[in-house]
Amino acid sequence: MNPRRVFAVLLRQIYLYRRSFTRILDVFYWPTVDLLLWGFVTLYLEKAGTEMLEKAGTEMPHYVSFFLGGLILWNILLRAQQGISVSFLEDIWARNLLNLFVSPLTISEYLLGLVLVSVVKVLIAFLVMGALAAFFFDFHVLVLGGSLLPFVLNLCALGWAIGLVTMAAILRFGQEAEILAWALAFLFLPVSAVFYPVEVLPPFLQKLATWVPSSYVFEGMRQVILEGSLKLGPLLKASLLNMAYLGGSYLIFLRVHHGALLRGTIPKIGE
Repeated sequence: MNPRRVFAVLLRQIYLYRRSFTRILDVFYWPTVDLLLWGFVTLYLEKAGTEMLEKAGTEMPHYVSFFLGGLILWNILLRAQQGISVSFLEDIWARNLLNLFVSPLTISEYLLGLVLVSVVKVLIAFLVMGALAAFFFDFHVLVLGGSLLPFVLNLCALGWAIGLVTMAAILRFGQEAEILAWALAFLFLPVSAVFYPVEVLPPFLQKLATWVPSSYVFEGMRQVILEGSLKLGPLLKASLLNMAYLGGSYLIFLRVHHGALLRGTIPKIGE
């Protein structure tokens, strides 16, 4: 593992953004729009619900905090996944994939470089959404305290696993599969309990959610906001699941990559 070659992969992606306003806009645009749009919608619904419940003499939980926290954490997963899969597509669109794979750069160094790219995108999205949530809605994501770091790490790990499977699909099926770079993560959204508890799901989806690491993260987030504490058991299970997801997705990618080398299809990707 050569750190200079890993850093070169990161630097190559950074150079793409230096002179591309549209790429820079994409990094800031969607996190901003998502947070402002759904934040104001949720704020309106909470105020309307609170007024109705006050008349009935009951109190309503702070759903804005649940929603904004879920939205920020979900974007971490999304950016982690797209950070490696879309960066991989950038090399395909630029016809640069063959140049990379015939260089001394190893596949592990290339993947680690893409992971660093995703870390940069996650950090930018987190800072932007965290600042906007604090300014417009008085929600501070740091209220999650020490649990924030394991939440972020688990969501990033799942995002990277989904990204590796996406890259494997693109290598195997070509650019026809590139839609997965934006769509695959959303298959996990209904069973991740991002904006609602797992208990509202139908029984068969509740069982499926127990095998999705992100569901434990978002349930834990709501627990921290309500109770100020976190049970370590579910978070540990999420970490173990993520290790299995990452290991499995890495092996899938290596197998597909090896098959593409044997078939000689890498130069044809993107044509």
